[in-house]
Amino acid sequence: MTTSTLRRAAVAAAVIGVIAATAVLYGKKPGGKETAGACPTAAATVARLGPFEKGEVAAAVSQKQPAPVVSLDFLGPDGKPVSTADFRGKVVLVNLWATWCVPCREEMPSLDKLQQKLGSKDFQVVAINIDTTRPQHVRDFLRDTKIVALPFYSDPKADTFYRLKTAGKVVGLPTSFLVDRDGCELALMAGPANWASDDAMALIKTAL
Repeated sequence: MTTSTLRRAAVAAAVIGVIAATAVLYGKKPGGKETAGACPTAAATVARLGPFEKGEVAAAVSQKQPAPVVSLDFLGPDGKPVSTADFRGKVVLVNLWATWCVPCREEMPSLDKLQQKLGSKDFQVVAINIDTTRPQHVRDFLRDTKIVALPFYSDPKADTFYRLKTAGKVVGLPTSFLVDRDGCELALMAGPANWASDDAMALIKTAL
């Protein structure tokens, strides 16, 4: 095999690798086929959500073509690795937050109340803290704010934020995703919400 042939083969392999990596990140398979087919029941759920995206959750945006949520890896309350895939079988509200984010701090009590009221084997709030320094400061904030129902999930490297930012899913904090039992993204909320409000409760109950 000539040097030029080897060079062309190497370039082709590199291109294929980039395409495959991009496909994983954006929820597509090589060849351009989206994995939305993995979400056969999500479209019907999304259709029901639309009328409930109002009031306190008016900023929620349904995914018109639901696809599997971007896979996220973080740490559980015991410090061991966990991922969004571990919550399959539940409807989950994934929330990214940090103590330096004032709207996040204001939103946390309502997320805690949502978990208290609707948390069950069928639903869970997964609030992922992305503070990269002073972990004890985060725990102190949760204690002082009397956050009692939310398990402490954290990502001290903030990889979850950067992964979602790269995928075009997040530009700031807080950001929340409503995910169905099959791991399919139903709706995205950029910015804070009163998750303890009647509007938010109705939205979540519709997803359930």
